Amino acid sequence: MTTTLWKTKLAARIHDPAEKALVLLRDPAGHEGGTSRVLKRDLGLESGTEDLPADPDALGDILFDRLAADIHRAVKRADWWSAAADRPQWPLREIDITTRDGKEKTLAVADYARVNWVKRPILKHPLTGEALDLKGLQETDIRDIKQRSREHFQGLICRDGAGNTDWQRTLLAFWRFGPTLKETADNHTLGHLWPLLPADTRVPDHSIWDHLDLASAFAGAFAGDSQGEAALLAMSIGPVQEFIASARSTSDLWAGSHLLSRLAWETMRVICEELGPDAILFPRLRGIPQVDLWLRDTMNLPKEWFADEAWAKRETDANPLFSGALPNRFVAVVPAERAEALAQAASDRVRRWLDDMGRQAVDALLDSLQINASDSRAHRQMREQLEGFPEVHWAAVPFSLIRANDRKRDTDLDVTKLSEAMAPFFDGEDAPGFLGSPVWHALSRAMEADGIRFFSPNPGVLYPAVHDLADRVLAAAKAVRPFQQTRQEGWRCTLSGEAERLALDDEDLQEYPGRTGDSLWNRVAGQKKSWAKRGEHLAGLPALKRLWPSLFAAEVAQALGMDRGQVPRFVVSTHTMALAGQLERWMSEGGRSPDTSLMQRLEAAPAVPLPRRLARQAVGKGDFNIARRLPGLLESAAEADQDQAMEEARQAVSRLLGQKPEAYYALLMMDGDHMGRILSGDPAHAVTYRESFHPDVQAGFDRLAGKHPHIRRYGEQKRALSPGRHMAISSALNDFTLHVVPEVVEEEHPGRLLYAGGDDVLAMLPVGHLLPAMRRLRDAYSGRGETSDWQSARQSRNLVLSNGFAMLRGRLMRMMGEGATASAGGVVAHHQAPLTAVRRALEAAEKRAKNEGGRDAFSLTIVKRSGGELSFTAKWDSVPLLERLIAFLADPRVSRRAVYHSLQWLATLPSHPPEDMMAGLLCYQFERQCAHKSAAQHHDVPGLSRAIAGFALDGEAPVRKLANLLAIAEFLARESRSGASSFRSAEHGEIAHA
Repeated sequence: MTTTLWKTKLAARIHDPAEKALVLLRDPAGHEGGTSRVLKRDLGLESGTEDLPADPDALGDILFDRLAADIHRAVKRADWWSAAADRPQWPLREIDITTRDGKEKTLAVADYARVNWVKRPILKHPLTGEALDLKGLQETDIRDIKQRSREHFQGLICRDGAGNTDWQRTLLAFWRFGPTLKETADNHTLGHLWPLLPADTRVPDHSIWDHLDLASAFAGAFAGDSQGEAALLAMSIGPVQEFIASARSTSDLWAGSHLLSRLAWETMRVICEELGPDAILFPRLRGIPQVDLWLRDTMNLPKEWFADEAWAKRETDANPLFSGALPNRFVAVVPAERAEALAQAASDRVRRWLDDMGRQAVDALLDSLQINASDSRAHRQMREQLEGFPEVHWAAVPFSLIRANDRKRDTDLDVTKLSEAMAPFFDGEDAPGFLGSPVWHALSRAMEADGIRFFSPNPGVLYPAVHDLADRVLAAAKAVRPFQQTRQEGWRCTLSGEAERLALDDEDLQEYPGRTGDSLWNRVAGQKKSWAKRGEHLAGLPALKRLWPSLFAAEVAQALGMDRGQVPRFVVSTHTMALAGQLERWMSEGGRSPDTSLMQRLEAAPAVPLPRRLARQAVGKGDFNIARRLPGLLESAAEADQDQAMEEARQAVSRLLGQKPEAYYALLMMDGDHMGRILSGDPAHAVTYRESFHPDVQAGFDRLAGKHPHIRRYGEQKRALSPGRHMAISSALNDFTLHVVPEVVEEEHPGRLLYAGGDDVLAMLPVGHLLPAMRRLRDAYSGRGETSDWQSARQSRNLVLSNGFAMLRGRLMRMMGEGATASAGGVVAHHQAPLTAVRRALEAAEKRAKNEGGRDAFSLTIVKRSGGELSFTAKWDSVPLLERLIAFLADPRVSRRAVYHSLQWLATLPSHPPEDMMAGLLCYQFERQCAHKSAAQHHDVPGLSRAIAGFALDGEAPVRKLANLLAIAEFLARESRSGASSFRSAEHGEIAHA
């Protein structure tokens, strides 16, 4: 890639200073007279030191005139397009300015639309319009801000061996670390705010980094195309569900999700290396650990810059690199004439990478058997079975479908060709899709009122139409799935059943896949129990998934400068998770020590990884080694397949814990609701233009709109889809999955995160922690909470939520907003239950939450060891009632027969009994089963009964609904589970009233 492209992108990235919102209307030099000018000089992008006028409306043109003409044009055009795509059209007035050529007429923003943001620092949530007042910035010193910003960026300039600017590496450094200001002055006030500083103080719902990323993306596309044309490229890989669902263990489940995320990255990597990671609009790649690793080890950014990142320090499988955070689809801005070549290069790269991983997997299998063969039958089978995988689909739509009659300013748009391209997807519509929407009708024409007027739109405004077309073309491409016929002759894979198993030779391939015999897989099972069990025979792709934890752990060890094997593979034990709540309570209460017999058993048992919260509490204590070996003892006994040994082990553990060891664990799956609609810009999930304005602007706009109906109608339109909206969504989802979800699952609760990417979460938890963790994740997804004092929140070490935002250890993050909802399914199953069946039950529970629950709901399923299932589906606002019922039934003063007797008389009730009857009967049964009146009084049994009856009668089939509620609550209230429940924990008080 030429130096010109990276220069152009860098010029676009610094055309506005990061501190723009903090100096606008306060700095005599204008916002472009600060860091932007210094960096241009330091980078050699401008020359000369003569004084410049302070008028910010004229400053940009003068600075850009000093760039090479081609860079100047590309950057200015990229800025226009980016601003038009992300911001409303602003009322402008004509003014006179003095330039080097004399007086000229230009346009300036109307007075009422100017905002001194430092005086009123308000952020707007892009999806809900919610306002977050940060306060406390009035005393921020301009010179100090500019100095900090200047020093920050100057420290990111990369140079080659000759001392010249390395344009590509500097661009990457500015992209990755520009938004990360590490400083201690002002109690981190500027540091925590820096990543969210608005690009436009009048519409403070997208950050300066969003704008600079988009400007750099467009500038790179213009510079990389001989005709200066950009295109939107959408790509996806698959299949997804079939790939992930084929799993026999939770380790398989993690491997499928993580490997798919890695495949997505290898596909995106071509775009990142050719055009920079800012060319990818969705997902947002900044801060993704796998991308950081690429920046450090492949692109050679200084290692010390990453030293404080969690992935560079953690030497266990709690390392964030083990979290798959990337979706299987991305959208990028690319040079139009290179779109097809880039898509093909991305497809080729991801398949080459997978082929190499397949070779490494077979090598590892053979190495475990001390077989030295570089091209064995298993190698050939792996290559053949991986051919054509993953499926890669792509679509590209050039912005040249939009013709600008005014070529100088890219205005006066002709959308004839774009309309013709969209027409086949919109039957019978004169103006298809976005082109027929009220918002385009409002944006497509210049408006004037009281001597002020709006800018005419440029092609950036039509991003929603171009994106919609790319999305539809991609969907059409995915509808035609390729099929490659392959000859499969031997016994099929015992996991997927779709391909023949890997074998050493023809005899091996034809041997019956039993637990005995000398097959490749039986021999592997004898050497590597984590890779195969006796009787298990895997094909190529399932084999790669099974070995992926070991292969990736070795990769992480290399990244951390450690020897192979020093970083443990990603291991998730259902036994450990079932016991986690009891182990935590045993450690916190200073539980009894094991007797001599148990200690001998523990010394012979394998040590297993503990959930992060338990490990953090126990490390360095005498309990740590015991806690790690208790689950290992039970697992070893189970694998021995001897009933007496298992019973003896369980009795020994029972004596130590003081109660029967828990045999059930929980899986949680959460998914955002209507994500497709949100990403496509559905008006039902958008705010109006007026709602996105800063409150100071709203007042002036309302005065103007009151006199001019066409201005009022414009303000009432729902905001169109924009790149900034996509970036904001992706940034929110990244922060949610990379920071918030691990905090909730693995710090607030002793759970284990299996997958968190986009709006999807898959986690394993102790049974007693399932319900509070589900609700906490739901609140965190939306940023829903009651805290309003963000000054105090910065001092907290815990997660704080409010107004669509989250604060965690000084990091302010935008979540999806209180208008965004999520649904979740939870399954409680015996640790020995087949994972395939548990996974199916989990998926069914999530679907019930979305369908029967009507979304923004949860559904619980209990898979009993003795057979049969219990299920319960409800809206999230019923969680406090369920928790209240569980607390009542868990009280040792309440008999477990309370539910048994209630279920008996429920069968005698009419289908829709009166509320007083249902509440009265419940109250009678509950009070009868309380050993002491104090228990009934403590739990307000009459009030509890009325609340339960009201809940049951709100909807259809109230008797069945009540029966499900009682049965689920009784199961979750049993001593070994309720005793572990964290919603009574004083450490996380915010969970207690969640």
